[in-house]
Amino acid sequence: MRILVACEYSGIVRDAFIAKGHDAMSCDLLPTDKPGPHYQGDIKDCLVDYPLWDMVIAHPPCTHLAVSGARWFKDKKEEQEKALRFVGFLMGLPVKHLCIENPISIISTKLRKPDQIIQPWMFGHGETKATCLWLYNLPKLIPTNIVEGREHRIHKMPPGPDRWKERSKTFPGIANAMAEQWG
Repeated sequence: MRILVACEYSGIVRDAFIAKGHDAMSCDLLPTDKPGPHYQGDIKDCLVDYPLWDMVIAHPPCTHLAVSGARWFKDKKEEQEKALRFVGFLMGLPVKHLCIENPISIISTKLRKPDQIIQPWMFGHGETKATCLWLYNLPKLIPTNIVEGREHRIHKMPPGPDRWKERSKTFPGIANAMAEQWG
């Protein structure tokens, strides 16, 4: 399958699909952390030939969407509307298989409820980070390795210049489950 992993600079999901033999490419405004097929730029550039993509897995930026930032919502109405329009654009992509991934956010109340909420501890990581999946023509992910421990490491990350980048990375166990179950 040809898979576009949108809004992913880390290459984690892209590489999980490549490891399973798929033709996968990541796309983000940022350069990739790992060498591999990556387009640095606007996702719309990658969609000119979107009938060629069998699946799109999109991780739209959560900065203005996640409820973890609810105390700032009143000050960023315009940014929220723009972010919701982008998510709506992604949800409307005419591809056979589509997944939109985001933390608990206003997408659930403004656009539609997620099809599934997963946690890293369901896929081999002893941490919590509720992650919503909006699925189109894809089955819900089946947990692959439920582990003990419910550490709030992501939530408790200390402030720093790369905190947002570290918090946005997909856990490898989740990426591997996507590649195994959806590939």
